[in-house]
Parts: sequence; structure tokens; C-alpha cells
Amino acid sequence: MESSFYVENRRALLARMEHSLAVVFSGEAPRKTNDEYYPFFTNRNFIYLTGIDQCDATLLLAATGNGGTNGPNGADTAGSETLFIPPSDLIAERWTGTRVKGAEASAISGVKDIQFTNAFSIALDRALLSGEYSAIYLPLYKHAAGESDGPEYRLVRYLSERFPHIVIKDLMPHLKALRLIKKPCEIAAMREAQKDTREGILAMMRASRPGMMEYEYKAEFDYALMKRGVLTPAFPSIISAGKNNFSIHYHSYTGQAQDGDMVLNDVGAWRDNLMTDVSRGWPCNGRFSERQRLLYQCAFDCSNHMFGVIKPGMLQGEVVPAWKHFTYERLRDIGLCKSFDDIGTYMWHGGDHHVGFDVHDVVAVTPATPLAPGMVFSVDIGIYCEEWGIGFRLEDDCLVTEGGCENLSRDTPRSIEEIGAVMA
Repeated sequence: MESSFYVENRRALLARMEHSLAVVFSGEAPRKTNDEYYPFFTNRNFIYLTGIDQCDATLLLAATGNGGTNGPNGADTAGSETLFIPPSDLIAERWTGTRVKGAEASAISGVKDIQFTNAFSIALDRALLSGEYSAIYLPLYKHAAGESDGPEYRLVRYLSERFPHIVIKDLMPHLKALRLIKKPCEIAAMREAQKDTREGILAMMRASRPGMMEYEYKAEFDYALMKRGVLTPAFPSIISAGKNNFSIHYHSYTGQAQDGDMVLNDVGAWRDNLMTDVSRGWPCNGRFSERQRLLYQCAFDCSNHMFGVIKPGMLQGEVVPAWKHFTYERLRDIGLCKSFDDIGTYMWHGGDHHVGFDVHDVVAVTPATPLAPGMVFSVDIGIYCEEWGIGFRLEDDCLVTEGGCENLSRDTPRSIEEIGAVMA
């Protein structure tokens, strides 16, 4: 990504604010045990706005709302922006690696005013005491109520005690709206990540054999990505065989593929922080049994059908019902479903989540949201038939276009014939 991408993202966000501040933290690595920490993973909103991959950094935005006057730090017409980064520390950097420096941070993000983190609290207090701002926006997001407080929530407590007259607002609705439609540079990055994902899946298909351990499949995928410069997958890979396929988010990797088992994988790579999410299933011995062929063809036909009907104007909430009704008719024809009420026995999840800076992208979408060009979401057809011992899913990333949609992961073998040719 060029710095112009992050500059445009900040301008768009500032345009949604008026006489208010916004603070976005890069985050901190949680402690794993004793003096060891989990690998740091930068907050996706911070990355989206700055491109800076650095722990303990902070972005401060100040919206003037005056329609044209520069802010106090010489920013563009929407207001001012300041990026606070940790200062250089030769001892710390000797142990944990170099920190981003001021000139580098400015070149990546396009932010001109770069300061050290110890100046943040002073700058924030000064802005709040100036009387120019009536509100402060923070990205207040938790996946579950019991999660520990991050720096945003700690700042909320500080503001409530020190500046009770300042209104605290949630920045997430604005960020979700901005992240919904992907820009051309984002889509280009996703296309590159699809190439990496394809190579990883091909490596697993080519190596597949009865008796292979799940962790061996994972090793094939990881190695294929690393050879292409992708050091970690976009998310923890889901790779399973046999009965383990009936655990939707399975991460143990300790099972063994027995002759005749289906192998399920739900994997992805990332480029420039844009992610992919692709699922494929195949028999470990490379030969589909009659029942495996019946079920896989149902999923394949349904996927192709959906890529033929998804288009702008279709409601997001219409996508999953459409593929469930389509698949029901095929499962009924082969004798598994007697009525549509039976579909839940074989299809356990939806799978039209958006994909972007998060694999389950945090975007402004509801069932009533009309699809629009630039949206990217998964088409995830999962069929789980426990009575036959067959479970798998066929998942691709769908880009909504002006005239319909595009399957971004179409080059990764999908059909029975394509999979058979690779495994032969």
C-alpha cells in the first residue's frame, strides 16, 4: 500500500467527525506466561488508518469541522493528525528488534506530525482543555463481554474521571462504514494473497495420502506460504480429516487421515494486511467415493449457482437462504432431506462474512444491506453428513462487481475433475 491509501482513509474518517477528537491505539501484546508474551498483532483499525505495524503506538485525530482551515499541526483541511510512536531504546531493541522511527513512520502513514508516546497524554489533555472539542471518539469493540479491557477502555475511565463534560462516542460505526467497500489497491492485494493461498492448498493436495497426519498437511501449507514470503497464515488454519471435520473450527492437528477420509481445510494468506479465506475438501487418497462425489457435487453446483446470481442490489440477508434452498433441493434428490426443515442437519452454518483487514471483517452490514460493488465476502457451502461420515466445505471469496460478481479464488482447484487431476 502507498501512503496515499492511509491518508485517504483518515480524511474520510475526519469528514465524518465535527469538533471532536478520535484516538486509535495500535495495541499491546498480551502476556503468555512468566516473562513471555504472545506475538504482537496490530489493531486492524490502526493499520487501516496508518499502515504502521508497531506496538504501543497511538493515532490522535482532531476534526475542526470548519470546512477548510488547517489544524494546529499543519494537517489537511479536515483537521489535524498526530502519530505517537515509542522512542528508540537501544537495549530493548537489542532484545526484541528495531522500532519504527519517525521518518519511516511518516513515509508509511503520510502523517507529518510524529511524536513519542510519552507526549500523548499531554497532547490529549491540552486538546480537551482547549474548549474546541465537545466529544472524543474511541473504537469501543469487544467480541465478548468478559474480555479484558484494552487501552481504549482504560482511557474511557480516565476521561470519565478527569473530563466528565466530554462526550465519549464509539468510533466503530464510522470505521465499519469505511471498511465495507474495498478500494482497488485492497482488491489487488487480495488477488496476490489468493495466489499464495492457492499454492498452499495445492501443496496439501499433492502431498495427501492415507496415513498422513493433520499437522503434516499444516506443515505443507505453512511451508508453501513461507517460500512466497508469507511468514504466517492470515488466521489459524483449520485442517482436519475424517471425524474431526465435524468440528467446524478445529485446530488440534493431531488426527490422522485414514484411507477414504475426506480432508477439510479452511485457510488463508494475506498481503499488505488484506486477507483471504478459502476452503477445499478432498479424499485423502485422491479418489472420491460415490457418496463423497454426490455430496461434493451438491456443494460445487450450489457455489457455481451463487456466483451466477450474486449482484449489486441483492440483499445480504438473501444470500445464505438462497444457497440453503438450492442445496436442499439437491440433498432431497439424493434422498437425505425430506423437507426444508431437515437442512439444518446437513448445513450447520452460514458463511457470507465479509473479508478484508480481518478474515471476519468488521464492516457495516446487516441482512437489509444491499450488495454493492467493492464488497468482498465469503461464499461458504458446508455440508456435514455424520451418518455417512462425510464433512467438508467449499468456500470462496466473492467480489461484488458492477454487473455481478467475481470468484477471487476460482483458480484454486474446485471441481472434482480439477482436484483429481492435481492429486493424480
